[in-house]
Amino acid sequence: MRAAALTDTGLVRESNQDTVFSSTAPVGALPNLFIVADGMGGHQAGDYCSRMLVDRLVAALQSGEETVPLRALRQAIGETNLSLFREAEEREELSGMGSTLVAAFTEEETACVFNIGDSRLYAVEESGALRQVTRDHSYVEEMVSAGKLERGSEQYYQNKNIITRAVGIAESADADVFELPLAGCSALLLCTDGLTNMVTDAEIAELLRKHQEPEDAVRALIHAANTAGGRDNISAVLVQLAGEEARR
Repeated sequence: MRAAALTDTGLVRESNQDTVFSSTAPVGALPNLFIVADGMGGHQAGDYCSRMLVDRLVAALQSGEETVPLRALRQAIGETNLSLFREAEEREELSGMGSTLVAAFTEEETACVFNIGDSRLYAVEESGALRQVTRDHSYVEEMVSAGKLERGSEQYYQNKNIITRAVGIAESADADVFELPLAGCSALLLCTDGLTNMVTDAEIAELLRKHQEPEDAVRALIHAANTAGGRDNISAVLVQLAGEEARR
């Protein structure tokens, strides 16, 4: 397994509210860990929230006593969310802060994925096709599911930045959990909407086919988003699975 992580401010925003984390080595009870977080909030609150989310989540895993990886990550997310929520209540300058979270680890033939918000995890299939695993927690996706909005419409794009779940905005955080079989999967891509709002899934897949090295691939993705306008912070973590793991 090889991995690369990169975040970029983009061409429009003054600060970077994204944070990434990548470790192919064990983190507490987890055999490996990959994270993308996209903060929100006034002034520097979004920047602070995504950084503290990642730092505290990793620290909670490292100090936690739970030995079952899935339960350990769920518990660490809960603890981290509560600490951020309480801090936002106590510090006026952090009021309203929150962050998306997509976190994943692989164990034997499965990837376990936790998602809150609209940052995404994709499975990169051996054929080169890109398959979105997570579901966006956003106003427009809820409206699409209810049959009240057409995906890709003008109204869809006008309201696409409104998310319905985030870490740190309430005492508890409701995460979607996915157990993804890795058979036929060559890589995992975690990313923020600063990438997916600027580069289509088909374009992302083509760039991943073109660049075999994880570091080259994430740089190419960031460059493509900036070339398309770079209207938001852009982050990507690419986890290239071992050949045996991917073929099973």
